[in-house]
Amino acid sequence: MTSKLISALTASALLLAGASNAAAATKTAVFAGGCFWSMEKGFESTPGVISAVSGYSGGASTRPTYENHTGHLEAVKVTYDPAKISYARLVDSYYHHIDPTDPYGQICDKGPSYKLAVFTADASERAVAEAARAKYEKQLRAKITVVTRAAVAFYNAEDYHQDYYKKNPVAYERYRIGCGRPQALRAVWGGQEAR
Repeated sequence: MTSKLISALTASALLLAGASNAAAATKTAVFAGGCFWSMEKGFESTPGVISAVSGYSGGASTRPTYENHTGHLEAVKVTYDPAKISYARLVDSYYHHIDPTDPYGQICDKGPSYKLAVFTADASERAVAEAARAKYEKQLRAKITVVTRAAVAFYNAEDYHQDYYKKNPVAYERYRIGCGRPQALRAVWGGQEAR
């Protein structure tokens, strides 16, 4: 082999190793916060978050669909860079994108699949989620309805739900404004809500 070919192969191997290490450095977390369209939009605008995927989690069925996801919560799987955002800050971001005191769902989306939950992967994440719950219960002087649940399987929602706010910006804004989401979050967070 020529030295140029060896150099090219070495450079390619280093690039692939770097890409693999970067991918290994990311983590995922799952949150249920009402309509997954809004959660996806909120997390994707959070610094340190790489992506958010709409889906279903928490139920028994292994093939949930939008038409039939009984037992599952609408949720988002967030991929993030822990060097840029800690899990604790991610949980704080989650809280500021929801009304954590709503016992029936989230804003205008009511019912079992819109309930609030932080799905935790281990004892460390559970401790962070529980500390956030206690902190916001004290800060808001209200009962927090976010539950901490052990992480279980996450199922991606249908393609038409992914990046809905990007693909259908007018329809999404009509839903968001019509639902009263900005006003509801402002009422809870007094201007400290995430945007």
